[in-house]
Order: sequence, then structure tokens, then C-alpha cells
Amino acid sequence: MLLDFKVKNYKSFQQEVSFFMIPAPKQKGLDYSVFEKKIDNKRKKAICSSVIYGPNAAGKTNIIGAMDTMRAIVLRGHILNIDESSINEAANCLELIPNNKLKERKPVCFYISFIEDNYCIEYSFSMNIGFFLEKSFQRVIIDEKLCINDHLIFNRKGNHVDLKYTKKLADLFMVNADTFNRMKDIVDASLNSTELFLMNGFKLILSRKIVDLIQQWFKNKFMVIYKANAIEVIRRFEDTNSPGFYVEKTTNEAAKIFGLNSNAIGYMVSDDDHQTKLCSILNDENNQEKIIINAKIFESYGTIRFINLFPLVLKAIYTGGTLVIDEFDASIHPMALMNIINIFHDDEINIHHAQLIFDSHNPIFLNSNLFRRDEIKFVERNEENDLSDLYCLSDFKTAGKNGVRKNEDYMKNYFISQYGAICDIDFSPIFKELISKGDN
Repeated sequence: MLLDFKVKNYKSFQQEVSFFMIPAPKQKGLDYSVFEKKIDNKRKKAICSSVIYGPNAAGKTNIIGAMDTMRAIVLRGHILNIDESSINEAANCLELIPNNKLKERKPVCFYISFIEDNYCIEYSFSMNIGFFLEKSFQRVIIDEKLCINDHLIFNRKGNHVDLKYTKKLADLFMVNADTFNRMKDIVDASLNSTELFLMNGFKLILSRKIVDLIQQWFKNKFMVIYKANAIEVIRRFEDTNSPGFYVEKTTNEAAKIFGLNSNAIGYMVSDDDHQTKLCSILNDENNQEKIIINAKIFESYGTIRFINLFPLVLKAIYTGGTLVIDEFDASIHPMALMNIINIFHDDEINIHHAQLIFDSHNPIFLNSNLFRRDEIKFVERNEENDLSDLYCLSDFKTAGKNGVRKNEDYMKNYFISQYGAICDIDFSPIFKELISKGDN
């Protein structure tokens, strides 16, 4: 369960911004949107959903890309480039992260807090990776910090780490208190300037259990889909080397409700390269034999995107994961999306505290009966310096000229620019100029 994500000096976000999933104070109503978890006799709360608005090129995708990049760095354990194909190239080639207008090198900072298996985990690190496209720069991790249940576990500053043993978390460590404290010199000697201490020395010397807990959350429960076309068909079967055709009953039933054109849909694993392809099943003209064809040939883009998205929704609900999607509403009907949102808001279905975070241009979600004010976020880009800012509808006061009161028409107020994060667009001068030149 995600509580907070912070980033600084990532692309258009130079000032630190915080993507809170913690309820804002004094927000009332839509109580189904708020989860509560007791950790170490302290009550932790989180909201179950969040929608991000803003004009094109404001930075909405950048905030999701920052989440994806932190996830990628943590899972590989270092800040060196890797040679892999990715929609989010900045996650693999870190020289793409710095803002291209910077006049001096500034550290890129990440922070995240989440709850997993009755532990509240806070982890952060910052790194100096040079200027934009500066591939030859000698990268270095500046600092790194881990806290669990509000107890400091380690605090790294450059090539030195301060360790703190906590009796309340003794079952998580591989060594006792005396051995833990004697490890300090060994720990410093194990540091590498480009490696995360958490995923390397700390894991090997002090606590594999803590690292496995964090690693599994990032790998399986923090599901970040960067850009709409990044959702690919990924199926994992008990025997992935076994060619054949597989139909997943639950996804197929959902596809029929969505409006599937074919009789059914399934996954074909080829004999040659064992690649998985989404396929449609049709009857021949006599209804005697089944025909299997590539779904891209027969189904609409919206149907294919829904079929690739739905298993991720199922996984989030079933495991209590956090699903983050860029352009959630791309090519999918608002009623289908509204139903998915309502599933995350349903206390009887969302029993594992799954969360949904997405950006959108569709104003239909600007509704006080659907989202709380602290669930509605905005990204605005400064036209003078091209830098982005992230803020929440709950940041506005409830009184005054620009106050936001409960049950107001959020959509109307957004379009009259009461909340910002919107721009006037007029292409007519371009066409007038072309027509004028044509007449001459």
C-alpha cells in the first residue's frame, strides 16, 4: 500500500514534489476511499485511488516515469545503464533524466513509503548522474536511507553508513545486536559508489529478509505502466516451454462483457520462439471448426488494450497491489473505466487495499461523488521556465474566491481555470495564415 512518493530533479520536476496517498486533514466523505492499517500500535491511513489532470506536455507522464525509474533502479541495485528495450528509456539510460536546461549538476532524489506485510517502510536515495546526455560522467550515490516502522535502520552518506539496531525488529536481521554493531567497518568496506547498499551489502551481510520484503513489493505489487502503449501481453504458465493455445476464463468473461467481437480470446505460445501472442477464436463458415488468428487483425485497439489491462487490475485487487497507469482512458469507454474505479472503491471487493493511480484528460472523473479532493491531483507547467509542479485539489482552501467546497462542480471549475493546470488552445491562426498565403 503506497503512502507517499517524492522526487526531485527528475526531468521537468526540479523542485521536490510529493505524490501523497495519505488522506489530507479535515477531508470528509467517501469513506470507502480510505484504508486504515495498524502498524506498531500506530494507525496508518491511505487513499485507494488518485487521478492526475493537466494539459499535454505538463509533466503527468514524467511523474509516472519517475515512479517507474525508481522501481527499475531498486530492482537492479545500481545506477549504471543497462542494455534493455524499454518504453521508459530513462529507466535504463539515466543520462536521459536530468533537465536539459540545467546549468549545473544537481542530484536526482527519490523517496518512497509503503506498507507491506505489517511493516511501514520508508526508503530513499539520491544520486549525481551529471548533465543531460552526459554519458561519461562518473556517477555516484550521494545518500541512502531506510526506516521501518519509524525506526532508522541505516543512513548512508557517501562512502559511510550509520547502522541502527532495533530490538523490535530483531526477527528481521540475520545477526544479533552485538554482531550488528561490529559490522560497521565491514559495511563501509563493502560500499560501491554506484551500487545501492540496500540491495547489495545490506542484503548479504545484515538482512536478506528485509530486502526480500522490499524487493517483492517493488517487483510484484508496485505495477507502473509508463505510457498507454506499454501494456504488452505477458502470460506466465506453469510450463512456459510448452507450445499451445491457452484461454484464461476470467479475462475471457470480462472481454465478453466489454464487447468482444470474436467467440473468445486466448494466448498462443509459438513452437519456434515460445513468444506469447494474443489471439481471437472464430468459427468457420459452417460453425464446425475453430479459427485462431492474431487479435490485432480482428479486434479493435481498445479491446486489445482492455484485455491487456484487465489482468493487471485482477492482480492488484487480488494481491493488494498499487497499479499506476499512464493514459488510463486511452481507447477505452468511460463506462468501463468507471466500473474499474468503482471496484477499487468497493469495500467488499477491495479487501486487500489495492490502489489505482492514473492520469487522464477525461473530465468525467472530476466528480465530488467519485473522488475526494485529496484524490484529485494536478500537474502544471510554467511557461517561462518549462518546469512542472504537482499539487492537489485539497491544497485549495474551502473559503474565499478560489475556495473548493464539498459537492461543488469540479468539472465546471476546472474548465474556467479555477484550479489551473489547463491551457487555452487555438490553432486557427495557423490555418488563417495558410489560407492567406494560398489566396496570394
